[in-house]
Amino acid sequence: MAIVDEDLERLRGALVLSDVVQPYVALRRVGRNWVGLCPFHAERSGSFNVKDETGRYKCFGCGAGGDVFKFVQEIEHVDFVTAVDQLAAKAGIQLRYTTGGEGKDRQRRKSLVDAMGSAVDWYHHRLLESPDAREARDYLRRRGLAGDVARTFKLGWAPDDWDALCRDLKLPGDVLRDTGLAFTNKAGRMQDSFRGRVMFPIFTENGDPVAFGGRILPGSTDPAKYKNSSETGIYAKSKTLYGLHWAKGDIVASDQVIVCEGYTDVIGFHRAGVRRAVATCGTALTEDHVRLLKRYASQVVLAFDADAAGQGAAQRFYEWEERYQVRVSVARFPEGKDPGDLSVSDPDALRAAIDGALPFLGFRVNRVLNSRPLRSPEDRARMAQDALAIVNEHPNVEVRKLYAGQVATHVGLPVNDLVALAERGSRTPTVRVSPTRRVGAAENAEFVAVAMLMQRWDDIAPWLVEDLFSDDVARRAFLAVAEAGGAVEAALELADPEAREFLERAAVADLEADPVVEARNLIAATTRRMLARQVRVTDHDQLRVMRNARLALEQIDDPDAADGAAEALLGWLQGAREERGEQESG
Repeated sequence: MAIVDEDLERLRGALVLSDVVQPYVALRRVGRNWVGLCPFHAERSGSFNVKDETGRYKCFGCGAGGDVFKFVQEIEHVDFVTAVDQLAAKAGIQLRYTTGGEGKDRQRRKSLVDAMGSAVDWYHHRLLESPDAREARDYLRRRGLAGDVARTFKLGWAPDDWDALCRDLKLPGDVLRDTGLAFTNKAGRMQDSFRGRVMFPIFTENGDPVAFGGRILPGSTDPAKYKNSSETGIYAKSKTLYGLHWAKGDIVASDQVIVCEGYTDVIGFHRAGVRRAVATCGTALTEDHVRLLKRYASQVVLAFDADAAGQGAAQRFYEWEERYQVRVSVARFPEGKDPGDLSVSDPDALRAAIDGALPFLGFRVNRVLNSRPLRSPEDRARMAQDALAIVNEHPNVEVRKLYAGQVATHVGLPVNDLVALAERGSRTPTVRVSPTRRVGAAENAEFVAVAMLMQRWDDIAPWLVEDLFSDDVARRAFLAVAEAGGAVEAALELADPEAREFLERAAVADLEADPVVEARNLIAATTRRMLARQVRVTDHDQLRVMRNARLALEQIDDPDAADGAAEALLGWLQGAREERGEQESG
């Protein structure tokens, strides 16, 4: 599709370039030209020149230049056709297109947008002047949204009437339906979609009205606090951001955009002088939103709970950061306060929250590290585990290692250990009890037993003895914990360097296991190993003892007989050790 060349030239001839530029740049007359500060780069002395005679502009500082269409494209961040459409609408020129079908589509879109514009004006007029909107005006006044604020953001009031909008606007039924302003009820009559609600008009980034968000008043019996327009041919929620057409100038100037959850949050930021805020329209932030925002800024500040959407959202944010080269950070607000509240009660705190925004991952890690006091080694171990679980969601290994170092410093654990876990992308040594469990060399049954001993002493200590540990480092680690009575700090003091390293890893292990079952598994493993060593025994008494051990081994998985079998096997293992000691001393 293309615009007819004749119409382009007609439009170009109808426009005065300086008139188009003036709303964006303060120009002063210098001879036959106009001069001002360039809107496309920061400068202190004016090097931006506009020449009406040729219809061209040029910045001698950054090199930007072009005609009236190029200026609108660059300043509004829109494509050529959209720029031409905007200028044609202001000049009152009807454009023709080379492809008839696509031209009809654009005409249909224009008719729907015009209908939405009429609805915006109608709702707004009702709010400002209608007697039935008094309660709505009082509500907005209490929220700090009356007067100039209501006029700036074109707030409106949908009366609690079946078809007031339909009757007054007198638009065709198909237009009312296709815009979502009304629907055909069971009686076959057109009925207003919004009733008894404060109306927030939603515009595209180019300023076209395409949808509404409606809020009930306090005390309403309607269970839906907010009602948003359904998607239509002119409105897609995943590609629309409330407030963008008001905010994009400040967004470009600051290279930063603030993303909120609600319409009143956006208005609150604007009232506080932070005019670079937008909001999603009843949806989560989408990739289409990020793609749209990247046209204006490279920094995205989330002004909502960054943990609410969970791990899946975190992974998407990291992907978008890489794909679109944006940086996502999170603003920290005082507990229980949202931007709308702060804009009225403490606008300085609102601005400080944006200035102090943390990188997305840093915000989530800090939330864990500041969530509770560290009163014991167990507290430090659990906090390290929780923080590393978040750190290891990030796809960049260097980022993970840096944050792991911060976590280690905060909780007082060896930096190298946590960095190694982050480098592998593993949360912590993790064991799950199941028939198909696979255990690595550093995470074997003896490691699990020592970790459980440190974390759940009372549950597992009665079932563990030195004879269960064949690995010498694990045995020495066990003896240190046993001598310390389960006190982790004391055990670390008692352990030799190798055993201490073993204990430090065990202290932060994330174990989803039953301590008694783990003890029985270790007893059974040790028994099988001992039985395998005694294949040549011929003494009848020893054979009888071994036969009893095998019988107990068969019973250790029987819930009714497991405790007795484990106790019998522990007795046999300790007896075998004493017998070996006598033989060695003899």
